[in-house]
Amino acid sequence: LSTLHLKDEKAKPDANGAVVKADDNVEKTEDEEKEDRAAQSLLNKLIRSNLVDTTNQVEVLQRDPTSPLYSVKSFEELRLKPQLLQGVYAMGFNRPSKIQENALPMMLAEPPQNLIAQSQSGTGKTAAFVLAMLSRVEPGNKYPQCLCLSPTYELALQTGKVIEQMGNFYPELKLAYAVRGNKLERGQKISEQIVIGTPGTVLDWCSKLKFIDPKKIKVFVLDEADVMIATQGHQDQSIRIQRMLPRDCQMLLFSATFEDSVWKFAQKVVPDPNIIKLKREEETLDTIKQYYVLCNNRDEKFRALCNIYGAITIAQAMIFCHTRKTAGWLAAELSREGHQVALLSGEMMVEQRAAVIERFREGKEKVLVTTNVCARGIDVEQVSVVINFDLPVDKDGNPDNETYLHRIGRTGRFGKRGLAINMVDSKHSMNILNRIQEHFNKKINKLDTDDLDEIEKINN
Repeated sequence: LSTLHLKDEKAKPDANGAVVKADDNVEKTEDEEKEDRAAQSLLNKLIRSNLVDTTNQVEVLQRDPTSPLYSVKSFEELRLKPQLLQGVYAMGFNRPSKIQENALPMMLAEPPQNLIAQSQSGTGKTAAFVLAMLSRVEPGNKYPQCLCLSPTYELALQTGKVIEQMGNFYPELKLAYAVRGNKLERGQKISEQIVIGTPGTVLDWCSKLKFIDPKKIKVFVLDEADVMIATQGHQDQSIRIQRMLPRDCQMLLFSATFEDSVWKFAQKVVPDPNIIKLKREEETLDTIKQYYVLCNNRDEKFRALCNIYGAITIAQAMIFCHTRKTAGWLAAELSREGHQVALLSGEMMVEQRAAVIERFREGKEKVLVTTNVCARGIDVEQVSVVINFDLPVDKDGNPDNETYLHRIGRTGRFGKRGLAINMVDSKHSMNILNRIQEHFNKKINKLDTDDLDEIEKINN
């Protein structure tokens, strides 16, 4: 998840030394970016109706390479308590997902083992660590035994729902939410065996308010570590909580990405870990035809888009803009021309975004206009055209190749042919496009009228 920073954009010289002023409406603050990470994660949870079948290979690095490594192909092999197995099946899990095959035997092993695992949204990791927590609880002991940290209140509630569903047949197990606004009487002790919450409140409950005795915690889960440490203070609070826990407490950390900052954090809070990583898979652009259109300004780009539009509306299209302001303007202009357009924008509530994506998925709108941040991680199978109204650049104005791949990789999926059209409106953006071509070693052709017939064929 490469965060798109749109902060402190300055005017930048292009390849010929001419100064090209960056978009005036680059208004994102770092806080908005961090909020976007958490919002994106929540959005993915809301719009996922089933598990993603990831093609990435899982790489397992064991703490003790001499111990036999085994994975499971069924939940029965895990010898779960019957009421938990019943809960798993009731949730619609028939067999373990890729990450669960490898992670569950490690998480449920005796003596308990620590784990750092990388897994994308939708791979079943929440269910995996929830199962580990529920398996370790002694229901007769009425005090907190498992502690799970989430980056935000909303994400804590989502994990809580999974705990409640999976523990549906295990009524002795109780769950408490350590989140802002959940006020308890001072001096009160908590009888629930599982506590899920955000780092600040959990730290207060453990130290200042003493609602929780940290020395009795058996399992400590840090979920969405990459989102967590993007938030001011969360990293420090998490480390302080971890230091209060007993030495034999099982530590489980999950993150969708493993940039250096996440690794450093993980190594501080998880001693002697087993590690599960996703091997990076080379995505291919072989099934995607790429073109560019030369324009002089934003209005020309819009007119060119309308010309192409006739050919593309047969299929569903996603149009990417650099800022919320441009996305809002473009969606309004397209609507004024009478087109069915959906807009995904950062200021929308996450639930609203989920509703927009659902409508687009169902084909109620043919075109989705969005910014990078909103569209990250969204899979809509029937998209066969991606238009970069603005080319993706990083915070320093250099080509963001990963985002380019991420955007256009939404078309041409599952072996189908797809189409990507890039709008170029200055020497600077032409220079960006040339550098993208070099990076992927793939020629991007200029779009001519003859190509429009070709596009129609692709879409039919």
